[in-house]
This record gives sequence, structure tokens and C-alpha cells, in this order.
Amino acid sequence: MVEDSGEEEAEGESGEMPAAAAVPPLQRCNGFLPGKEEAGTQAAMAGGEERAEAEAMLAAAGGRVETRLSRRRLAVLAVFSCYSLVNAFQWIQYSILSNVFAGFYGVSFTQIDWLSMVYMVAYVPLILPATWLLDARGLRLTALLGAGLNGLGAWLKCASLAPDRYPVTLAAQAVCAVAQVFILGLPSRIASVWFGPTEVSTACAVAVLGNQLGTAIGFLLPPVLVPNTPNDIDLMAHNISFMFYGTAIVSTLLFFLTGLVFKEKPKYPPSYSQAVLQMMPPEDYSYKQSIINLFKNIPFVLLLISYGIMTGAFYSVSTLLNQMIVTHYEGEEVNAGRIGLTLVVAGMVGSIICGLWLDYTKTYKQTTLIVYILSFIGLLVFTFTLDLGYLIVVFVTGGVLGFFMTGYLPLGFEFAVEITYPESEGTSSGLLNASAQIFGIVFTLVQGKLTTDYSPRAGNLFLCAWIFVGIILTALIKSDLRRHNVNSGIMNLDAKAVPVDSPVEPENTTLKIQSAL
Repeated sequence: MVEDSGEEEAEGESGEMPAAAAVPPLQRCNGFLPGKEEAGTQAAMAGGEERAEAEAMLAAAGGRVETRLSRRRLAVLAVFSCYSLVNAFQWIQYSILSNVFAGFYGVSFTQIDWLSMVYMVAYVPLILPATWLLDARGLRLTALLGAGLNGLGAWLKCASLAPDRYPVTLAAQAVCAVAQVFILGLPSRIASVWFGPTEVSTACAVAVLGNQLGTAIGFLLPPVLVPNTPNDIDLMAHNISFMFYGTAIVSTLLFFLTGLVFKEKPKYPPSYSQAVLQMMPPEDYSYKQSIINLFKNIPFVLLLISYGIMTGAFYSVSTLLNQMIVTHYEGEEVNAGRIGLTLVVAGMVGSIICGLWLDYTKTYKQTTLIVYILSFIGLLVFTFTLDLGYLIVVFVTGGVLGFFMTGYLPLGFEFAVEITYPESEGTSSGLLNASAQIFGIVFTLVQGKLTTDYSPRAGNLFLCAWIFVGIILTALIKSDLRRHNVNSGIMNLDAKAVPVDSPVEPENTTLKIQSAL
């Protein structure tokens, strides 16, 4: 824990008051609020006992639970979103110029596709060590590793500016892929550790938004910076170098900003659920047991598969978009990038709207299921209008598809945190991303083969069939909002807010915590 005696006090938002209120007793048998005992499973019992012990420690400390929001949370969120943006930009910059890079390096389209798929391949074996590091060594070190490796990979790409250096650019992309392992699992952790109950879903959506914006810029800028000049390889190398060096410089600046801004956690917890988790003794935590608990949680397993299907389909569509567009609209590489931009920007709007909606309604399952169904419909419409010969139609259908398909990403993260509390947010989101990478690899390979051998329609219909399976699995998920239930123990009470400078009135604002022990 990092604390700056007076600094965090100064950072506290002027409009945010310290809160102290009566905390309802938690059931020791499974850690849920009264009335939720039936929803508990054996996998959650260990977490419930730890939470009850933490409760007793809070009571022993004087019965006060003080929550406060720090202004630093906005800077943490902004810096993370920016370096996540650059990492996503580096993921897609090759795929959207697949024909250009295939000609420059003299390799096949499949080898260019691997520059995207290496992100997915690297994630699967490294996610468990990365989530262990997040839990054992904390948020700051994980963030620094992600930003640092991102910059290192960008500089290595600057050494691959020759037609015979495809292996160098593949190795550099592999370093960026490792950086991604320390990035994709952080949105839900940053949101939970730094943001209050009424803004946590929106914060998660904004954190995911950075990655989506990077993909959008990756669709837009590379076709503009590196036009296809097959008859002038020297000019092509110059244009590629401009893109690579610019990315490296920005990545380096963001690494230093990460070191300046990131702290492990704020001085005061932003919510009661975080206060309870922070009081748990570190020696009581078992990473292995946390993994076992998650895989015994049937709703989470269903979400794990359905999230992997949806996000893997998005990865596949993003990777193969250039090939799909150029098949029906020859010479339209720039418009292919613009269609990709439309898809992702619409998804960014969808992400923010979904995050705000979740913070307001807490209807996680209903929202997730509706977005899943609309994504399925959007992909069907996109598939059957792709070859009509009108690019404007593809822009519209791509935007609709992106609004729902990309807007689903933060929904999955937040839904997972809710149904797995008090397990680590980094572990649950890390497993979701691992599932997405596995499905993404399979979908990209199969859809790419179908697109090449038959048509883009065949590949898209393959994805539609799998998304339909995901709809069924999502409908089977039992919605048990554990984190929300814990937070509502305080938020549903009529507690009186007291200004930061004012003395606390014990009769009205400081009530004893009731322990279940």
C-alpha cells in the first residue's frame, strides 16, 4: 500500500463525503447477505469466511467504515486508457494493411495474420502467471510491466524496416503481445479499487474504451500513413518507419507517466466491498484456491464460454476485415480502415452507454443477453449486405455491428466481477480474456480459411452459428449480484453525510458494525 500522509487528503473530492454507517451482518456460511444463502456454492465458502473475519477486524477497529473518492483515480484511468490504446493500435496496424505488409516483407497473408494472432497465442499460456503477479505484487508493478513492454516492442519494430526482416517484426509484435497480458485484465481491477459503487461500471467501460479507441485509430491511421506503393519499396519503408517511430515515442512517454501516476490503491477505500477486501489478511489468500473457486462457479463458467465466443468473433472480424472488404471492393484499403473505425467508434459509444446503464439499473444479465442477441442480428445483417456493391451500406451495418459487439466487452467484465465476488477482479477478467484469445485464434484461422477458399459470407455465417450458441449459454447464467448486495448493505441505509472538515457526529453517522461471529 502506498500512502502519502497529507497528499491523499488533499486529493479527496470536495463533493465526496466520508461515509460511515451500520453494516448488516454477513452470513459466515457463504459470505452473502441474508436472503442470499441459497445462491451460495461451496466454491464461495472460503471467500465468505475471510470476509466475515475482515468484518470482525473492522468492528475491532472501532466500527467505522470510511469511504472516500480520490481525484487521482481520474489520472490513473486516463493513463491506463492511453497506453492500452497504443497496445491495441499495435495489434491491428498490420492486419488493416495486410496486402501492403505482405508485399513489403514478401510473405503470405497467413503470415501477416499471425502478426495479429500472436497477441492471442501469447495471452493463453501467460495469463495465469500475469494474474498471479497482479494479486501477489499489485496493480502498480503490473501496470509498469504492461507499459514498459509495450514501449520495448514498439522500439524493436523500428529495427524491422527492411523486406527481409519479417522475423524481427514478428518478434517485436510478440513483445507487444506479452505487454497485452498485463493490460487486458486491469480495467475491472482499476474500477473496483479506485471507483465508488455508483461509477464502477462506467469506469470499467472507460478503461475498456481506451483499448477500443486504439483499435479504431489502428483502422484509421495506418492506411493514411502507409499507402500501397508496390512499385516503390523505399517509399513504403519510409512511410512504415514514420508510423513505427511515432508509436515508439508515444509508448515511451506513457511508460514514464505510468510511473508517476499509478499507486497501488487510494488511502481510503471507495466502497464498502473494497474496505472488506482490504482488511483480509494477505496470508489467508490462496491464488490456487481462487482459481478453483472460479471454475466451481457454474454461472462464471457459462459466462467464460459465452464471453470467449463473442469477443473471439470480434477479434476475428477485426483481423479479417481488410480481406473481406477488398474481396468485394477492390482497391478500397482506405475505406476498409474507415469501416473498421466506424465499427469500433460505434462500439465505444455502446460501451459507455452500457456502463452508464449498468451503474443506474444493475441489470447485468438482462443487458448482457439483449446486447448478445442484437450482436447476432447485426452480424447477420452485415453478412448479407456485404456484397451488395454499396460501401455506404457496409459503413452503416458495420457501425450497428460494432455498437453491440464491441459494447459487450465491459459488460462481460463487470458481470463476472459481480457473480464471483470476493474473488480477485484481475483473475476473473484474466480468465475471460484467455477464453477470448482461444476462441479468437480458432475463429480467425477457420474464418480466414473459409473466406479464402469460399467467400466472406461463409466465414461470417460460421461466426453467426457460434454466437447463437453464446446466446443460449448467456440465457442459462444465474444472476447473483454478490458485490452489489454487499455494497447495498450500506447504500440502502439512510446515513447522514458529514463534510470532510466537520467533526463526525457519532449519534448520526458512526454506528457499530454488527459482526456475525
